[in-house]
Formats: sequence, C-alpha cells, structure tokens
Amino acid sequence: MYDIAVIPGDGIGKEVMDATLQVLDALDIKFNYKEARAGEECFRRTGTTIPDETIQTAKDCDASLFGAVTSIRSQKSAIITLRKELDLYANLRPVKSYPGVKSIFNDLDFIIVRENTEGLYSGIEEETEGGATAKRIITTKASERICKFAFEYAKENGRNRVTAVHKANVLKKTDGLFKDVFYNVAESYDGIKTNDFYIDATAMFFITKPQMFDVIVTTNLYGDILSDEGAGLVGGLGLIPSANIGKNNGLFEPVHGSAPDIAGKNIANPSAMILSAVMMLDYLKEHDAARKVENALMKVLYERKVVTCDCGGNATTMEMALEVKSKIESK
Repeated sequence: MYDIAVIPGDGIGKEVMDATLQVLDALDIKFNYKEARAGEECFRRTGTTIPDETIQTAKDCDASLFGAVTSIRSQKSAIITLRKELDLYANLRPVKSYPGVKSIFNDLDFIIVRENTEGLYSGIEEETEGGATAKRIITTKASERICKFAFEYAKENGRNRVTAVHKANVLKKTDGLFKDVFYNVAESYDGIKTNDFYIDATAMFFITKPQMFDVIVTTNLYGDILSDEGAGLVGGLGLIPSANIGKNNGLFEPVHGSAPDIAGKNIANPSAMILSAVMMLDYLKEHDAARKVENALMKVLYERKVVTCDCGGNATTMEMALEVKSKIESK
C-alpha cells in the first residue's frame, strides 16, 4: 500500500483530481489517500496558501498528487513553497504527441528537465525608488545536480542526447556558470551526445524543428516557458503532465492552472492530471500499472468518442476519466 498526499487545490484542480482518482481505482494497487489543502480557497479558510500540515503530509507520504491552485499576489506560492520545503529540485515535463490529438506535430517525444529551486523563482524581490528588482540565483551545486539528473534520466531511459539551454552570451556569470557545469558533468557520460543552445534560439527551434530534441536541461524560468511552448506543439496544456523529484519525495501535477473561467463546468481535460499520475506510478516503480493507464488514455484519445471539447468531443471531465477506467478494467 502507498500513502499518497492528495492536494486538489482550486478550480479545475479539484475536478481533474477526482477524475484521476477514479482512474487509479481501476488498478490492482492499494492507495491510502491523505487529502491536504493548498491555494486560494485554503487561504480564505485558514489565512495561508500552504499550511504546515500540508507540507508535513507531503513529506510523510510516498508521493503527492497536486491539482492546481489560484495564485494570490500578496501571498507565497503554494507549489513553489512545496518544491522548496521538500527539496524537489528536478521538474520533468514531457512533450509527447498522442495519436488522435490535433496538434502541430505528431512525431514528438522529448522531455524538459527544469531546475526547480532557484533562478528567478528564488522569490527574492524588493521594491526600489524607481520600481523593483528581482535576484536571480544560479549556484554550482544546484546546476550540477540538475545536470546529473538529466544525464542519468537519459541513461536510464534510452535517450541519446542532452541539450543545455541558457543565455550565457548575455548572462555571462549566471548562465555562464550553468553552461560550464553542464559540460563538466557531460564528461562522465561518454555514450550520450551533448550540445547547447541559447534560450531564444531554442524557442525558434521548437517551432521549426523540434524533432531535434531528446532531453533538455535548463534553469527554472526557461524551463517553465519552454514547457508551455512545448504543450502548444502537441495539443495544449490539457495534455502536459509534470513530475517534481527530490532525493526523498516526488510530487506530480499537471502543467495547466486552475482555470477559474471553466471551473465548475466539468469540461476540463483530465489527461494532464492522469498522465501526472502515470509519472507517479513510474516514480513508485509500478511500471506495468503506469503503462496500463497511459495506454488506456491513448486509446481514448485515439478513438475520440468520449473526450472533452478541447479534443473535439463533448464529454465531461468525469465521463472521459471513466472511459479511461473502463479501458483498464476491460483488459
């Protein structure tokens, strides 16, 4: 049995979470779900976007499922706080084409490995007389461990190239350090090809020839932006999951936000949350179960009979999830 922290959050986060738990119920694996609060609704009730109890629950569980939260400008970010408190330094965001999904490219399968703890997301900002400043932190330690993670991921998953993305021609000290560390780490991985591109060139290559990428490793903000661009290549944010991995914990969440404009309508695509659960299953070494869920979802997407409106159908969030569940059970 696995203890799983379940943090639905706000808006469609609650809807896609409920749908995903239905899918997981089809597996021959016992999960003990421990629900916890975070986000805007949590703030309205408790005065904080991320209670200490939620952080402790996530630390104590085998893994965490996180829906989506609505941010509050004056309050700390729930997800960034969790990443820091659990030292979830690696953020994995796959960009993968699925048959039956209308997309710009139908032959993509690469992954973005994003440093998750520093950069401009360090949260160190201050107001000045003329405006405001933000401090960008890039350290050798964090750069080294994220680059090692990317190379180890490539090695373990049969990937043959790792690409570093940076802006070392302008940010000579910070991104210069990141680039140097990348090539130092690469020396220990003889069988894996390496190259690097500037962030602006990478954004262009995503549109012109994204097939050239296999594993991308980059800093925090760049990774966040590129993963959203990558989502646009393969059908949108409703199809992009993510994993936040540290030494002792893993947290899994869809890339999309809480989408308050469609919250309560039960039309949100649950695919990203379901695929996040697939990444969780792989993290737990339940690889057979992960493939069952992923293959069932792929079949539903390919058939396009019971899918949400963004995929060309008229099914509700839960109807689509229950169709995925039925595919698992029928096998």
